[in-house]
Amino acid sequence: MISFIVPAHNEEFWIGRCLEAIDESMRAVERPHEIIVVDDASTDTTAAIAEQHGARVIHVAHRNIAATRNSGAREARGDLFIFVDADTLVNQDVVREAIEAVARGAAGGGCVPTFEGGIPLWCRVIYPFVVFAMRHVLNQTGGACLFSTRAVFEATGGFSEAHFAAEEDVWVKALKKHGRFVIPQATILTSGRSLRSNSLWAIGRLMLRLTFRGADGFRSRRGLDTWYRPTREK
Repeated sequence: MISFIVPAHNEEFWIGRCLEAIDESMRAVERPHEIIVVDDASTDTTAAIAEQHGARVIHVAHRNIAATRNSGAREARGDLFIFVDADTLVNQDVVREAIEAVARGAAGGGCVPTFEGGIPLWCRVIYPFVVFAMRHVLNQTGGACLFSTRAVFEATGGFSEAHFAAEEDVWVKALKKHGRFVIPQATILTSGRSLRSNSLWAIGRLMLRLTFRGADGFRSRRGLDTWYRPTREK
């Protein structure tokens, strides 16, 4: 069975689309699956919409993306975990490639995102270089869609709850100790709202923090309003 684990906080405008994309993908793939939405202290209708779409909803109040994903994983019954952010749409090609990768012995992997809607010019200019680095230099992606076998996830100890951001970097490094990390050729579609609602300076400052301090620069929520108090576009 495949377990889709969807962390969500105030995602009433995206969660339905996210779950519909999963369902559509799995109708094409024809594999047993479950969808677990981990509702992290939402104050909107996220949980109700998720339940209407047939997802199993777990309620937590972590306000920590790593802890929220881990809570979903503890409830999952599948042998392949696919973590999908609530503002992200998967597709059948991504799911097929993930299944094939672990069937060939990969420990897990992650997906390169494309963005819905317009994004700033500076991002359009640099993003092709970012994608090249993801695929051919770093062998690393962001956290919008990550996957691994249950066995490897448990062996890594899950996502580091000591980190309020860059937790995917810590987890992927641990995962690579247990096998190959694969980046599918197919891409996911994710919201571009963080890029639209934050300046180049605001995002660049976080990237510099990651570059010079590594993931341990994010052991505090300080300065992370981009993720923890994000703009919600309708």
